Amino acid sequence: MKYKICFISLLCAFFSKDVNAQAFLKTEYIMSSPYRDENNDKTGGKGDLKVVQAGFQIPLSVKMNERNRPTAWAIGLGSSYGSMNNKNMDDLMDIKNIFNAQVGVMHLRPLNDKWSLLASVGVGLYADADRMREIGFKQLLGSGGAIAIYHWLPDLDIGIGLAMNNSFGYPMVFPAMYLNWELDGRYMVNARLMDAMEISAGIDLHKHFRLKLIAEANGMMALTERDDKDVIFTQQYITVGLQPELRLGHSISIPVTLGFSAVRNAYYTKRTLKAFFKDMDREYDPYFSITGYGALAIRYGF
Repeated sequence: MKYKICFISLLCAFFSKDVNAQAFLKTEYIMSSPYRDENNDKTGGKGDLKVVQAGFQIPLSVKMNERNRPTAWAIGLGSSYGSMNNKNMDDLMDIKNIFNAQVGVMHLRPLNDKWSLLASVGVGLYADADRMREIGFKQLLGSGGAIAIYHWLPDLDIGIGLAMNNSFGYPMVFPAMYLNWELDGRYMVNARLMDAMEISAGIDLHKHFRLKLIAEANGMMALTERDDKDVIFTQQYITVGLQPELRLGHSISIPVTLGFSAVRNAYYTKRTLKAFFKDMDREYDPYFSITGYGALAIRYGF
């Protein structure tokens, strides 16, 4: 049941392998479901989640080499707002709205025929949206890192590297992973791990219509205070669904996802290194049970 997402968004926030300019707007809704504690026991509480996300990426410079691999600089900006309607959970969770925003610069360059380097630096705001007047440096996270990417096959890239951020009040280094596997054609398969996790398989039924089965992992967090102590509120969710996608020309796509949220972890952690390792040892993270999920997005590439 327990899982942890390594948010590479703190390293390569909202950047994609594609170096073209792009923008997106997405709304998600996870229906209300019961909440269980770290012992996997029912608490009597329940809640839902509504999320609105938006972001864009703009290349500052792109130069292709003889093997069609880019040397590129890009800037990205992303934000998300999450709203929770919880019931019978005042003692367990008093946060209701979360606001996240990130800005970063990315650099991608080939090292040789088989290897490329992806590096980025950025800063993010992770706040309790109901306490915006109290925002200060404690709600800001700086991040940076680098990943060496191996071009294993023409349609498969894997990579490993290091990411750094100050989630616990001082700089810490974490391992970072990268995966991008794309099989294109009428039938397509995609597996992607960078700013989030996405696995999908689909078929083109028409030049303007694609149907996918998709699984995604995503999340939000807030750096706040509880009982006069600095804490991190983390919310991570895995969703699975059927995704019809309408494509208008080469620039606009409108995917709609209907399915279920397999699990939605939501819990507080003291903002200390000791608490971080203590949470890693427990069998369960407090979570909301399986429930319905829906999403609507619009993506524009230019």
